[in-house]
Amino acid sequence: MSSPVSPSLSPSVSTATWSDLFTGTNGWLALALTGGVALHAVNVHIVTTVLPSVVRDIGGLDWYAWSTTLFVVASILGAVLSVRLLGVAGPRDACMAALAVFALGSAICAGAPSIPWMLAGRSVQGLGGGTLAALSYALIRIVFAPALWPRAVALVSGMWGVATLCGPAVGGLFAQAGHWRWAFWTLLPVALLQALLAALKLRPARTQAAAVPARAGIPLAQVVLLMASVMVVAVGGLSSALMVQGAGVAAGLALGAAAIAWDRRASVRLLPSGATRLRSPLGAVYASIALLLIGTTTEIFVPYFLQVLQGLTPLAAGYLTAAMAAGWSVSSLVSSGCTGARAERLQRAGPMLCAAALLALAVLVPAGAGLPASAGMALCGVALAGVGAGVGMGWPHLVTRLLTLAPPGETDTASAAITTVQLYGMAIGAAMAGLVANAAGLTRPGGAAGAQSAALWLFATFALPPAVAILLARRITRRQGIS
Repeated sequence: MSSPVSPSLSPSVSTATWSDLFTGTNGWLALALTGGVALHAVNVHIVTTVLPSVVRDIGGLDWYAWSTTLFVVASILGAVLSVRLLGVAGPRDACMAALAVFALGSAICAGAPSIPWMLAGRSVQGLGGGTLAALSYALIRIVFAPALWPRAVALVSGMWGVATLCGPAVGGLFAQAGHWRWAFWTLLPVALLQALLAALKLRPARTQAAAVPARAGIPLAQVVLLMASVMVVAVGGLSSALMVQGAGVAAGLALGAAAIAWDRRASVRLLPSGATRLRSPLGAVYASIALLLIGTTTEIFVPYFLQVLQGLTPLAAGYLTAAMAAGWSVSSLVSSGCTGARAERLQRAGPMLCAAALLALAVLVPAGAGLPASAGMALCGVALAGVGAGVGMGWPHLVTRLLTLAPPGETDTASAAITTVQLYGMAIGAAMAGLVANAAGLTRPGGAAGAQSAALWLFATFALPPAVAILLARRITRRQGIS
């Protein structure tokens, strides 16, 4: 599940009203930025909803998690390249280029005759979508006055909540009608409209006074190592041999560690100083973000489990799955107004709720815990929302803590790294989810028995990363003098 990330906001910046954001030129600019995130977010929920129908039509259940893995890996590259693209092309042309790549990927997915073509399309989609999402947040600082930044961040982040309404509806209706390809085709006219809006409202005259990022270097070696880390884990998961799977995980983690080691001595940094040391407050916060995002990647298998085990329609399964994103969005918006000790308590409670909700899903999804179908589904929805809410309630405060802990002169690096760490957590989580599900019997023996075993092991295993984040949250808040 993708999620909101914030640009570099100073805690001292005063906040303007919502009417200031929606009045005159600001309103059109807000629509131009939110449209990009909305398109990316709706696509995520569309694909989550239609993927069971896709594998029934063109095959590739073994590769189920790869649709998300490759999408997020490509998004990492897109997010990192967005800084250079913005500096070279400017706001308008950068957004239009990202939309063009996203549209190309959507067209490839729509016409995919087999799973390799689908995975190729998802990779192209991820490159464009990751760039588009990162640009939307980066442009907040360029097109708006500082007083509008907090409202603009909340608005852009809220698009994930809107996506929980639109994405499952589009994907579910087309999947139930047996036309899942049209779910991808519908993205093309939306991308065209967004491109027209960007062309009209992000004209150079509107942004020439803003500080467009310089043509900074790209931490290419670190990014390549992170991408290789995810791919090695995913490849290991394709094997049925436990030894090969274990070797894939070990090699993947080693490559991730190599990326951190390289970053420590690189001239162009991916992470700010101190972020690669877990004992530092900054490193603990980044680690918490990655661990919480790993827990949410169980979402990619939920529609399949609900359709196979509970007999839900694609539309119903899609909306129930979207409860996780809805819980994230709502809790993030509600908790963003909390400060001081209350904010610290939310930061500690969030990982606890996330881990507890995942353990509840390990019981509810495989067999409904012996409850009537309606009660079991209602509890599944509550648990899914709990996973998202557990991340969302502490998210604004983790981001704020990062920006206040960033060393002088490295705030921009710290802000950009939020997206990279978030996407890496999602990518490694998706790769691990595919490994766990396949090893637990998703494809062999397959069917209902395989899905039950896979659901139990997947949710139970993925409760561990948020559990580790509980310890980190206590360390982070204790460093601030909160008992």
